Amino acid sequence: MTRPTPEPAAPSRGVPEAVHRRRWAVLAVLLSSLLVVVLDNSILNVALKTLAMPPPTGLGASQSALEWAVNSYTLVFAALLFTGGLLGDRLGRKKTLTAGMAVFGLGSLLSAFAGSTGELIAFRAVMGLGGALVLPATLAIIVNVFERDEQPKAIGIWSGAVGVAIALGPVTGGFLLEHFWWGSVFLVNVPVVALALIGMAVLVPDSRDPRPGRTDPVGVALSVVGLVLLVYGIIEGGRLADATAPLAWGPALGGLAVLVLFVLHERRTAHPALDVGYFRDPRFAVAVGAVALVFFSMMGVTFFMVFYTQSVRGCTPLESGLLILPLAVSQLLFSSRARLAVDRFGARAVCTTAMVFVAAAFLGCLLLDRDTPLWVLEVLLFVQGTATAHVIPPATVSIMSSLPREKAGSGSAVNNVFRQVGALLGVAVLGSLLSAVYRGGVEDDLAALPPGERHAAGESVEATLAAAGRIGEAGQALAGHAEEAFVHAMHVTSSVAAAVALAGAAVVLFFLPGKSAGAPGRPGGGRPAGVVAGSREQQGRTEQTG
Repeated sequence: MTRPTPEPAAPSRGVPEAVHRRRWAVLAVLLSSLLVVVLDNSILNVALKTLAMPPPTGLGASQSALEWAVNSYTLVFAALLFTGGLLGDRLGRKKTLTAGMAVFGLGSLLSAFAGSTGELIAFRAVMGLGGALVLPATLAIIVNVFERDEQPKAIGIWSGAVGVAIALGPVTGGFLLEHFWWGSVFLVNVPVVALALIGMAVLVPDSRDPRPGRTDPVGVALSVVGLVLLVYGIIEGGRLADATAPLAWGPALGGLAVLVLFVLHERRTAHPALDVGYFRDPRFAVAVGAVALVFFSMMGVTFFMVFYTQSVRGCTPLESGLLILPLAVSQLLFSSRARLAVDRFGARAVCTTAMVFVAAAFLGCLLLDRDTPLWVLEVLLFVQGTATAHVIPPATVSIMSSLPREKAGSGSAVNNVFRQVGALLGVAVLGSLLSAVYRGGVEDDLAALPPGERHAAGESVEATLAAAGRIGEAGQALAGHAEEAFVHAMHVTSSVAAAVALAGAAVVLFFLPGKSAGAPGRPGGGRPAGVVAGSREQQGRTEQTG
């Protein structure tokens, strides 16, 4: 008599079965949270020209005020990501995710009805606080609801959503500005936040580190003070068009000194906000650096591109946003497929090649002039998006796969901190460089304006064009010279962004371990020395409830 063949044993999982079954629904909820937080980083870009207009159309914001409107969000976001990740590890990632979305929604509502640039900058900082709680929790929850063999795919989708959100922000903002007032670019977040909160309550499991680290208020304070001083000095240097001015180099040097103290403190404290031990693994350190350099270049170029399309080329906000679509399409097409190239060629080869193409796209901006066919810009954006899609996902997988699962929150925070610091410094450095070069190019032509208006008019091309429009026929020549000066400044800034991307490519090429070191994202691959692989059950020791 033949015995019945026994049913194959179900594979053992580090993730509870109830959570595993709904993992894709959980990912959908997390992506909705991620999209609204990251999209707000870029949705403001298309509204910058509108905000620079006098009330009631805008807020009459200066160039430096616009940079602070962007950077107040990013600065608080970056400075508190360490703490956001640690709070998620300690209190529970679902709790911090929910609290962060609620704070983000409140900040969005307040920003929509800001009555001055000062209020807008302050309320954007509130949004940054919410985002700092949301972003590390999303990636940490992904690591805790997906098994190791599915994490590269899930993280690829997560990374693709980041790129798509950055690219769709201007499109969404352009559509809203076409039909509503400038505050609509913030108000649109509120219903999305409400729906995301419902999804979190129903679907997202909670998880935490059974041995979480303590918060580090001294480290957080040092990082905030250091970054604020550094960014303030950089922006002031651009506003004054003089990096040697005490208001520029004084705060910048002071910020660097405080950041050095921050690093020394983090190396010595028993409970660091930033665990510098992570950086002993080259797979982690180089991948973090690559992400930071890509976002430095990309966000800095995105900041000034809206002025090229709207102020120089005369596009509406909606048209300007639609011109960014190739960046979104390429991210959508390639982010989830980048892992296939990594499996075949290795992360080092893929990331190095991709960063070279990022640099090529920025150098291609030298082709853009006052009358260049706009399809040239479309091609450059598609190349940039395709290349970025082959840097961010494999770099993120490399970062997260080098850490044990129970440290997913703090590891995610480090990843996102350097992403945001890269974006923050990109807007500050490249925005200030653009402002300084532009002022130098248009300064002689500002003699056509009344003396009291010259300094403010030289801060940005939009300010110059507005001033030129007030002096009749004499302003036509000034407007033409302003557009030429802006294009020249854009070429200089794009070249610097390309140099930064090439520097990143060199770092990846020489320091990221090759394919033989273990492909990131594969089970058991990409662990730093001293971390034992163990069983899948041991990898999933993180406490988790469905």
